[in-house]
Amino acid sequence: MATDTVGRFLAALDPEHRQAVGDRSRQEQERLAAAWERELEFDDELDTLDELSPPAAEAEAAQRVLQREGH
Repeated sequence: MATDTVGRFLAALDPEHRQAVGDRSRQEQERLAAAWERELEFDDELDTLDELSPPAAEAEAAQRVLQREGH
Protein backbone atom coordinates (compact mmCIF):
# COMPACT_ATOMS: atom_id res chain seq x y z
CA MET A 1 0.00 0.00 0.00
CA ALA A 2 1.28 3.44 -0.81
CA THR A 3 2.49 5.59 2.03
CA ASP A 4 0.39 8.44 0.69
CA THR A 5 -2.80 6.49 1.43
CA VAL A 6 -1.86 6.17 5.09
CA GLY A 7 -0.91 9.84 5.16
CA ARG A 8 -4.24 10.86 3.62
CA PHE A 9 -6.10 8.66 6.10
CA LEU A 10 -4.23 10.17 9.04
CA ALA A 11 -4.88 13.68 7.72
CA ALA A 12 -8.62 12.93 7.57
CA LEU A 13 -8.72 12.08 11.28
CA ASP A 14 -9.26 14.56 14.08
CA PRO A 15 -6.04 15.29 16.05
CA GLU A 16 -6.85 12.92 18.92
CA HIS A 17 -7.51 9.94 16.68
CA ARG A 18 -4.60 10.88 14.40
CA GLN A 19 -2.23 10.54 17.34
CA ALA A 20 -3.77 7.25 18.50
CA VAL A 21 -3.62 5.70 15.03
CA GLY A 22 -0.16 7.16 14.44
CA ASP A 23 1.07 5.29 17.51
CA ARG A 24 -0.08 1.95 16.05
CA SER A 25 2.07 -0.40 13.98
CA ARG A 26 2.58 0.39 10.31
CA GLN A 27 0.66 -2.77 9.42
CA GLU A 28 -2.35 -1.64 11.47
CA GLN A 29 -2.21 1.84 9.92
CA GLU A 30 -2.20 0.30 6.45
CA ARG A 31 -5.12 -1.98 7.32
CA LEU A 32 -7.20 0.96 8.58
CA ALA A 33 -6.24 3.07 5.57
CA ALA A 34 -7.36 0.27 3.23
CA ALA A 35 -10.70 0.06 5.05
CA TRP A 36 -10.99 3.85 4.73
CA GLU A 37 -10.39 3.70 0.98
CA ARG A 38 -13.06 0.98 0.61
CA GLU A 39 -15.49 3.12 2.62
CA LEU A 40 -14.88 6.08 0.31
CA GLU A 41 -15.16 3.97 -2.81
CA PHE A 42 -18.29 1.99 -2.02
CA ASP A 43 -20.51 4.24 0.12
CA ASP A 44 -22.96 6.09 -2.12
CA GLU A 45 -23.84 8.56 0.65
CA LEU A 46 -20.20 9.64 0.78
CA ASP A 47 -20.21 10.16 -3.00
CA THR A 48 -22.72 12.96 -2.56
CA LEU A 49 -20.77 14.52 0.29
CA ASP A 50 -17.56 14.17 -1.71
CA GLU A 51 -19.04 16.31 -4.48
CA LEU A 52 -19.75 19.07 -1.96
CA SER A 53 -16.66 18.73 0.21
CA PRO A 54 -14.01 16.06 -0.39
CA PRO A 55 -12.30 16.74 2.98
CA ALA A 56 -15.62 16.30 4.81
CA ALA A 57 -16.27 13.00 3.01
CA GLU A 58 -12.78 11.77 3.90
CA ALA A 59 -13.25 12.75 7.54
CA GLU A 60 -16.65 11.05 7.71
CA ALA A 61 -15.25 7.86 6.18
CA ALA A 62 -12.35 7.89 8.66
CA GLN A 63 -14.75 8.24 11.60
CA ARG A 64 -16.87 5.35 10.29
CA VAL A 65 -13.85 3.08 9.99
CA LEU A 66 -12.73 3.85 13.53
CA GLN A 67 -16.23 3.35 14.94
CA ARG A 68 -16.57 0.04 13.15
CA GLU A 69 -13.18 -1.02 14.48
CA GLY A 70 -14.17 -0.06 18.01
CA HIS A 71 -11.61 2.76 18.37
